[in-house]
Amino acid sequence: MKAIILAGGSGTRLWPVSRYGMPKQFIKLNGGKSLLCQTVERLAAVVPLKDIFVITNEDYRFHVQADLRSVSPTIEDNVILEPVGRNTAPAIALVMRYCMEKLKCSKDEVIFICPSDHIIQPVEKFARYARQAEAAAKAGSIVTFGIKPSRPETGYGYIKKGAKTPGNGGVCKVAKFAEKPDAKTAAKYLLAGDYYWNSGMFSFTIATMLAEFKAYAPEISRKMPQTFSKMVADFKNMPSISIDYAVMEKSKKAALLPIDILWSDVGSWDSLHEVIAPDGDDNVKVGDVLALDTKRTVVMGEKRLISTIGLKDIIIIDTPDALLVAKRGQAQRVKEVVDMLKDRKRKEVVEHMTTYRPWGSYTILEEGSRYKIKRIVVKPGHKLSHQLHYHRSEHWIIVKGTAKVTLDKQTSLVHENESTYVPKSTEHRLENPGKVPLEMIEVQNGEYVGEDDIVRYDDKYGRANGK
Repeated sequence: MKAIILAGGSGTRLWPVSRYGMPKQFIKLNGGKSLLCQTVERLAAVVPLKDIFVITNEDYRFHVQADLRSVSPTIEDNVILEPVGRNTAPAIALVMRYCMEKLKCSKDEVIFICPSDHIIQPVEKFARYARQAEAAAKAGSIVTFGIKPSRPETGYGYIKKGAKTPGNGGVCKVAKFAEKPDAKTAAKYLLAGDYYWNSGMFSFTIATMLAEFKAYAPEISRKMPQTFSKMVADFKNMPSISIDYAVMEKSKKAALLPIDILWSDVGSWDSLHEVIAPDGDDNVKVGDVLALDTKRTVVMGEKRLISTIGLKDIIIIDTPDALLVAKRGQAQRVKEVVDMLKDRKRKEVVEHMTTYRPWGSYTILEEGSRYKIKRIVVKPGHKLSHQLHYHRSEHWIIVKGTAKVTLDKQTSLVHENESTYVPKSTEHRLENPGKVPLEMIEVQNGEYVGEDDIVRYDDKYGRANGK
């Protein structure tokens, strides 16, 4: 079985932590690992690491690779790139072509599809369900995981359980799919006992899904005989449609595996209580938090101390460049804030303080008129492009490791606690020749310090100017 993680989403429901440049799958909510890393490690209890792949887009490629490398360097390149977002049905079609062509999978191979930004516990129980779904998929079903609801949730779609399928344990036929309900309908679903939350996880063989695409999604099916590279080139012409609408709601092979497990898609800050244990006053606290006479409150910080006094039913989310304060129960309205920021073209809705590049990452520490200060990390054996900047000079201070610095045609080694200066309009290159990550502080100064002030003469990673 091949496990495929969908990681192309750019949702901002958890703004200001989640942004276009740092979507939910990359953030760390319930520990020191991102949701994507947790997903990979969870799937490793089901299949070998080499059989886990992530489908994402070019904007997130380097961040995905960094997360995969943190789990195991052997899977850093297990990444499938879709050129444009076309929802889950075309993404699954592209994945199947990749598996058949690049991995030499037979059409009897089982594919397990799951999102990258969910929290599921315990892992051992999830693994048993996944293997049960694999068996049902081999028997010809397209299995979707249905989560046993714990409350009348209006934020999820529902699946109604039908009759049991013979010989497949708890796997049942799907009676119907239901859209996100209003509160009254959700209460009826909970009371009925045969409705389950739609988790967005699927298991099927390549042969079964190919047949269902042909029957119910001919626009997608017609593009399947192409090579992988031709599918990528023609991907923009794919219809934008979810696998639910394209296949699952029409297929007679749709099956439901009801699972009783801790599951959350962490769809809003209100849902943190589902995945992080609250204290005795029902407060969820992440970071350095001192709560005095505070109850039923969510407080999440990063570096600085946050102290609260006399608060009830409040959400406080603190990041280096943006602060969110909201009333509990109103967290879904974060979307309104994000929309307003988009209208005003505010960078806080798009940019994150940390940006990943193929050579490593940089974090903006401080920025003002005519200056910017960054913390730069370069992976061992990697190097930045040979470049120059017209509008800024740069001062580099090495904190850890050794830097190989080229200024015009002169090359030197700069060690810890040493520095070098890059004048404006000077061709330069930074490399890490060592065995440990190179860490340094960069101070930029000039009339313009935007990331697009860059002219590349040579780049190991084939990037254009401004990327």
